[in-house]
Amino acid sequence: MTLSNVKNDISRRRFLGMATGAAGLAMLSTSGLSGWASNVTKIDPAKLTNSEHETDVLVIGGGMAGLFAAVKAHDAGAKVLMVSKGRLGSSGQTPFAKGIFAYDANNEEVSIDEFVEKVSASALGSNNQAYTRQMAEHSLARVNELREWGFFDSPLYNNSFSKPISERNIPLIERLTITHLIKENGKIVGAAGFSIDEQKVHFFKAKSVILCTGAGGFKPNGFPICDLTHDGTIMAYNIGAKVTGKEWNDGHPGQSTNAAACYDGWHGMFDRKPGLTGVEIHHDLGVDLNYIVYKTGNPVQSMGPGSEKNSSVEGGPYRPNIGQQRSAKQGEERSEGRPPRDGREGDEGRPPRDGRDGEEGRPPREKGDRPGGKGSDEGGAPPGMGGSVVGGSSAGMAIHKSEGLVPINEKCESTIPGLYAAGDALGSYMAGAIYTQIGSSLAGSAVQGAVAGEAAAEYSSKVAASGISQEKMDQIREEILAPLNREAGYSPAWITQTLQGIMIPNFILYIKKENLMQAALAYIEELRDYHMPFLKAADMHELRLAHETRNMIISAEMKLKASLMRTESRCSHYRLDYPDLDNENWLAWINIFKGEDGTMQFEKQPFGSWPTSDSSLI
Repeated sequence: MTLSNVKNDISRRRFLGMATGAAGLAMLSTSGLSGWASNVTKIDPAKLTNSEHETDVLVIGGGMAGLFAAVKAHDAGAKVLMVSKGRLGSSGQTPFAKGIFAYDANNEEVSIDEFVEKVSASALGSNNQAYTRQMAEHSLARVNELREWGFFDSPLYNNSFSKPISERNIPLIERLTITHLIKENGKIVGAAGFSIDEQKVHFFKAKSVILCTGAGGFKPNGFPICDLTHDGTIMAYNIGAKVTGKEWNDGHPGQSTNAAACYDGWHGMFDRKPGLTGVEIHHDLGVDLNYIVYKTGNPVQSMGPGSEKNSSVEGGPYRPNIGQQRSAKQGEERSEGRPPRDGREGDEGRPPRDGRDGEEGRPPREKGDRPGGKGSDEGGAPPGMGGSVVGGSSAGMAIHKSEGLVPINEKCESTIPGLYAAGDALGSYMAGAIYTQIGSSLAGSAVQGAVAGEAAAEYSSKVAASGISQEKMDQIREEILAPLNREAGYSPAWITQTLQGIMIPNFILYIKKENLMQAALAYIEELRDYHMPFLKAADMHELRLAHETRNMIISAEMKLKASLMRTESRCSHYRLDYPDLDNENWLAWINIFKGEDGTMQFEKQPFGSWPTSDSSLI
């Protein structure tokens, strides 16, 4: 290819600057531009039509949180419109979730106060107790509604999700990718995106928006988050919202057989109907196995709990002494749809750790008191992670409910008026920075969706509708379609593969050291500055991939910078160069926001507080 193929949106001066700099040297080769190719488009971007919609409450996302957000906003009297990148109840992490927590006072030995305290102990103080309590208090009511809709009757959720939506005549647009949130005069006024199946750009005028867009990752194999790329988080960040939780890591294990299948990893079943869980506090889905592999290079078959090599690993992530709690009444409903563990009905399908059922490790250690000396079981696998594959099948995702938009209150409201979030799109820290209660993720999504729906409806009843100027619509349309309009550039697949090679290695994402994270950050900034602006797309499907790739790059930058900033180890964040807790400096969450100059800014928010203008800006 020749330089004349490059579209005019790359100026000659900028291109020559790139070619003569260090970044340009990496891009140029004797055969042309490495990774660069002509864009042979299959559609004419100029022929895409605009479609405009108006509503009180716009719900973005078709999972559990989106379902309850739409239903409760409608029932509170608001006009509601729901859009989803996939099919209702059939995309994102929703199909994977098979257990939902319900706190029933008649069946539990612990009170809600005790439950909240035990979650806090497991999470080393990193949970937001207001959202922990909220989930427990309202979980049973949400479960009862799901039962009425037929949720527990099938392993597939589309029919049960469709029932309350169709009964209320709530408009639903599926397979529509939202790329922009729109803010005017300091408040949310709508959103914009495009249809994957039709050649249309959609604009939504709304008094309030609820993000139920889930979490995301770097499109790893082995966990059903391939279509989740932190879209909601990055859209909100781009208009000034604060986001949080990027340093934490989810440790769901994978499998070598059918690695990319939607697999119920806890039970080894592909088609299980959903069931209920009761109080059972754990310290799960951390990076214990990742540390063992880093230190010993254990083969997969030697990574199960209690193995000889595991028990001899020095150091590593530690586990607080929380005293596992189970319901006293594990009836048929409690074990509905779940196989017994070792012949015992009502357990969670996980083998005991190191042969001891219910022993959760040692008390937290302070800075200077290293956990897990030689012969210790501190590096052992948490329940449910043994005998599988090292955590990494969900690479790029944090612990459920620990990342997303920063809430300013218990109503799922973000730092931008009119913008709400629920489920894994809200950084509520409901469980903290480690997974503490099996089934609470799905329950939390249902509860938060309902809370956000009612709050957004109330907000919408008090504000007047705001229009979106034609100038703003034209600008957004140009940004959405930019990859289609480029005559040449980088494909989303090529950049995604490069990003995965940088971010997914165990020694970058899970077992962290400053020098390696700084090296990875240099590559990510290279992608951000010299590759992301030149993403190309040939059709509507690739256009979706281009926007997802952009979001992953920004999320990777957030993840590395937040991990560098937290100079301690806590829960699912492990620094090899800072292996201890630092309660003197780090009883705080990290918030991220875009500064006035467009740069990424960071601040500390003390555990247990709500964000204020006095947060410790760093």
